Amino acid sequence: MTTRPPTDAALVASVETGDGISRVALGGRLDRDGEATLADAYATATASDASTIELDFSDVDYINSTGIALVVRLLADARRDGRSVQARGLTDHYREIFRITRLSDLMTILDEGDDV
Repeated sequence: MTTRPPTDAALVASVETGDGISRVALGGRLDRDGEATLADAYATATASDASTIELDFSDVDYINSTGIALVVRLLADARRDGRSVQARGLTDHYREIFRITRLSDLMTILDEGDDV
């Protein structure tokens, strides 16, 4: 199991919507400093009628416990709003973290070849 070394890059997010899915591409560090960025991305993603939010972690370098808590909050908001959440681009290390924390019970974890 390998992890990428943490960087100092602040969280960035871009949102694309189509076919009922809002794809949120994330990059940098997912930690307390990324709270507003993730909240803004969720607001943009839900401004459409998309029923699914897809979080793409491919360019995320680091997620700490606060970052996990931010994902939990997003999951709660999505549940409240009647939307499903899926994740892609997780390293093996973060897949295991999502499994241990049971986040993988609350969202669909996609493999790189999966298209929904």
